[in-house]
Amino acid sequence: MEQTDIERDNTTSGITPMEVNIEVDENQKNYSANEKPGFKGWVQKTLWHGGSNYDAWCNAVSGQVGQVILSMPYSYSQMGLKLGIFFHLLYAIVGIWTCYMLSCLYLEYRSRKEKEGATFKNHVIQYHEVMGYLVGPWLKYTSLFFNIVTMGSVAVVQIIACASNAYYLNSDYNKRTWAIIFGGISTLTILLPSFHNFRIWSIIGVLTTTYTAWYMVVAGLHHGQVPNVKHSAPISMEKFFTGTTNILFAFGGHAITIEIMHAMWQPRAYKYVYLVTVGYVMTITMPHCIILYWAFGDELLEHSNALSVLPSSPFRSVALCFMIAHQAIAFGLFVMPLNFMWEKVLGVHKSHYLTRVIARLPVAILLWFLALLFPFFGPLNSIIGSIIMSFSTYIIPSLAYLIVYRTNASRQEAADKPKKWMPRKNGIVVLNWSIVVLIAVLGFGFGSWASLSNLIKQVNTFGVFDKCYQCS
Repeated sequence: MEQTDIERDNTTSGITPMEVNIEVDENQKNYSANEKPGFKGWVQKTLWHGGSNYDAWCNAVSGQVGQVILSMPYSYSQMGLKLGIFFHLLYAIVGIWTCYMLSCLYLEYRSRKEKEGATFKNHVIQYHEVMGYLVGPWLKYTSLFFNIVTMGSVAVVQIIACASNAYYLNSDYNKRTWAIIFGGISTLTILLPSFHNFRIWSIIGVLTTTYTAWYMVVAGLHHGQVPNVKHSAPISMEKFFTGTTNILFAFGGHAITIEIMHAMWQPRAYKYVYLVTVGYVMTITMPHCIILYWAFGDELLEHSNALSVLPSSPFRSVALCFMIAHQAIAFGLFVMPLNFMWEKVLGVHKSHYLTRVIARLPVAILLWFLALLFPFFGPLNSIIGSIIMSFSTYIIPSLAYLIVYRTNASRQEAADKPKKWMPRKNGIVVLNWSIVVLIAVLGFGFGSWASLSNLIKQVNTFGVFDKCYQCS
């Protein structure tokens, strides 16, 4: 079985992709001879060693949607149905294109480094390393800052969201108590060595969000429209751009794109994997937004968690439990790149598994502490989404691609050339600059203004280590 250089040594678990493929081939031969591998081997192959396109899809879907499916109907109530659908589609398309930019840059970095004799058997390639090598140190440290803040804030929000959903299930315990419980549970994700080992957890992540989204569709249709329902949105610029920022945030899972690609046996396929990912994500984010906004209208303006407008039922309780499970998994997905960074800082990224696990503890504990310290992180997160994620997800990949492939020679020697049906040089330049301007104006500009205005209005309700934020 032939493999490209890019596909070789593409793991951090000590098994190269070529070795994995050979191992699979041998097992297939064994099966044909009625010889079954041991239980340990079956468990590893079924639940543990995941580098296929399907594994990448599961990781991408689990990282792309989570708690945001509960807040997107709220965004529709701020934006209105037609504008909500328009920006939903717009940011999905922009997300697909900028992810493609990132995948090309990863393959370019990998190709150039391997020509220099580099191997990556015990080294995970990361976003800032790609930008630093291909563009320069200034972009390395800029992207490093943006990505650390993005992944750290998303991970913190997962713990807070777990506590909030658990409080809906059982208000006998306050949100801080639930945050302590689920923060501790989430730290167990440090035991997963790399993105190769998320297979079963990412499958669970896909199933939980799929159930929750379609439950809300069915429950909304069954409930029907509330009496005298109103659909007044958009009623203010501030609310409108707060809504668009949340949609922008929903398609900003690029912070973990490089690490997911690096865990693949065939990373060249990721651009197609992500295309299918976004297609699937649209099926579990748009229908329930449309139905719930149709059913509840302006009432959603008072409910940032869409499950709170639906009547209590066993199906709703299952959805809450599923979302809690998904958020714990999402914490692991977004904290993993931070773990890799920290291991490299300490110089233990090539050390024994147990050494790496112990080294990761401070990262998980810090995020757990921040979740307890700032339980009002939702308003802060919208600011981080508009200021930080606008750059790390959309602007930096667009600009970096133009810089790396600015000459004819660089485009001709590219590791991954655009297909014949895709835009050529001038088309890509126009498209990328359009994205930069669009996101700079709508996301960074108006989004930051709306998020900051919302923060100022709520600042008097904030309290560090708040026992039960917004429980009233």
